[in-house]
Amino acid sequence: MLYAVPFLGGIYTAWAGTGMTSLILRALVASICLLPPTLLMGGTLPVVARGVEATPNGVSWLGFFYGGNLVGAVAGSLLAGFYLLRLYDMPTATFAAVALNVTVALIALFVAGRIEHQPAPIAAVPASRGGNGIVYVAIALSGMTALGAEVIWTRLLSLLFGATTYTFSLILAVFLAGLGIGSSIGSAIARRWPHSRLPLGLCQLLLCAAIAWAAHTGMESMPYWPINPSIGKSAVYMFDLDLLRAFWVVLPASILWGASFPLAIGAAAREGEDAGRLVGGIYAANTVGAIIGALVTSLVLVAAVGSQKGQQVLIAVSAVSALLMLTTAYKRGAMPFIATILAGAAAGLLIRTVPPLPGILVAYGRYTATWVGINEIIYSGEGVTASVAVSRTPAGVLNYHNAGKVQASSEPQDMRLQRMLGHLTTLVPDTPQKVVVIGCGAGVTAGAVSVDPAVKSETIAEIEPLVPRVVSQYFSDYNFNVVNNPKVTVHLDDARHYLLTTKEKFDAITSDPLDPWVRGAATLYTREFFEVAKSHLNPGGVVTLFVQLYESNDAAVKSEVATFLDAFPGGMVFANTSNGLGYDLVLLGQVDPKPIDIDRVEARLRDKANAPIANSLAQIGIHSAVDLFGNYAGHVADMQGWLKGAQLNHDSNLRLQFLAGLGLNLYQSDAIYRNMIKESRYPEGLFTGSPATLAALRSAVNQTLGR
Repeated sequence: MLYAVPFLGGIYTAWAGTGMTSLILRALVASICLLPPTLLMGGTLPVVARGVEATPNGVSWLGFFYGGNLVGAVAGSLLAGFYLLRLYDMPTATFAAVALNVTVALIALFVAGRIEHQPAPIAAVPASRGGNGIVYVAIALSGMTALGAEVIWTRLLSLLFGATTYTFSLILAVFLAGLGIGSSIGSAIARRWPHSRLPLGLCQLLLCAAIAWAAHTGMESMPYWPINPSIGKSAVYMFDLDLLRAFWVVLPASILWGASFPLAIGAAAREGEDAGRLVGGIYAANTVGAIIGALVTSLVLVAAVGSQKGQQVLIAVSAVSALLMLTTAYKRGAMPFIATILAGAAAGLLIRTVPPLPGILVAYGRYTATWVGINEIIYSGEGVTASVAVSRTPAGVLNYHNAGKVQASSEPQDMRLQRMLGHLTTLVPDTPQKVVVIGCGAGVTAGAVSVDPAVKSETIAEIEPLVPRVVSQYFSDYNFNVVNNPKVTVHLDDARHYLLTTKEKFDAITSDPLDPWVRGAATLYTREFFEVAKSHLNPGGVVTLFVQLYESNDAAVKSEVATFLDAFPGGMVFANTSNGLGYDLVLLGQVDPKPIDIDRVEARLRDKANAPIANSLAQIGIHSAVDLFGNYAGHVADMQGWLKGAQLNHDSNLRLQFLAGLGLNLYQSDAIYRNMIKESRYPEGLFTGSPATLAALRSAVNQTLGR
């Protein structure tokens, strides 16, 4: 499959379009890639089940096997997320998994050849299920709530911990650990409680409380714990803390979900029944419910009603599952009625305890406790892929928040970067008629592109539908109302997917994606992606890229710069400083490298037809082409010493997301900047113009470099 994925990807990108057709094709390709190994994984437990006694007591032992399997899953998630993928790449991790599977197969064959096994007798006529179908419904509902809750809690904890690959690995490991612990506990209970509908029902009822607990701790309590991640001594310190916090939120419910599986087997088991068929059926029902829960919650529920109501729905579903078991655990008397009343009342009370998602958590994520009472949250919303907020400072500055942090603002240093990024994109190429903007953000970069009269068509590739709606309402004064500009098209899609599947060519592409430590964002910084971008450029086209220096580390910034300059050997780096200190960068690459004519750019800025560009630049303190290009900070020849040992970010390793994930709580921007420009000098031959212009530019560059 490792070798088939690129082939399937090539077929997909050749046929894929947009909308529902694209979604169906993506699902088909994912199924082709994932179904073969997952079918074999899913078939393992039913095969093992044929080796146990076909009685309620016998099949309950399978919970211990399942728990052992989950111990391995915990180790695998941590080993992959913190070691194999961080230090090596996906092929290496895949081969390691293959080696483990081969080892297990050899051990199994060795054992099978030396131990004589007598299958447990199976009744000639299958035992009557006697209403056991309701057990399958209950365990399916349990699976639905488990994966639905995991989707919501992963989103919430990613805000609180930082949405890194490490965070995802930690949450998954805790969830799997809870399932393993619960499975062992459930097996012990099922062995002592034949036909365990009552404990299964109580388990589902307790899940109502556990989901409410997670909602309370994750949204109302934990965000306000007095924690400031920036004072942590190392990333390891924060990983330890995040692991403990994940246990605090996720573990109670995951233990109960883990216990549900062996209890459901015990509740459905009958003497003489085929244990393999029984376990396979329960496992399948639970898995189908889990698939439905994951899809509905991630694609519909959160975006439609939010995390608060989403968790309330999950509590209600758990209550239904509990009622199905409790009302059938007793055959006679008033107990079914009493159980219904008590379970319904308990679920109703617990539903009311689920708090709303705090806007300050959406806005400031892991730094929530440090921002209480400072800025006003004027908007907070949850979309399909992200949660977005807008805040306003007492001074009237607007902040756009995504991934639990400020991504853009109307602060002078942020406006300067965003406008620089947009205007460099259209001023360098001779004919910037068609432009792609990767990532809408606050829309300021896209707005800077849109005011250039030479731009006839602009496409904003944005994955989250909520973002353009929000920024058009709150940031239109800063982004020139770009979303409603008739020459601008907002294409709702992952930017990488858009460029891979479109047949169009462009004159310029500018990229302002989320922080590289955000899980998945590093795919927009890979060597292969830059080649894709280059392949969609017309002759003379340019690519620009935003690189942040704050909330990062030297290794991550080196990786970003080295990967870009490897794809664009003639590329340049421009600095955006704040009060003379390093803050962030703009990287610029040309498909056909040639010197930039400063006088030509100056003539464009002085042309009355281009007054919107000149006015936009003047608002950020840039009044001429010399001011703009005087922010030059280096090119590949200047940075060879600094870039020595830099790790290139490839599709096969996504090295950047692991490097950046270790630096998201660091504020070393000026130190990184000073190291980067240590050998930089005014570049002879990269710019052209009159002697007076070049002399002025040399002076400006030397000032930027502190020479």
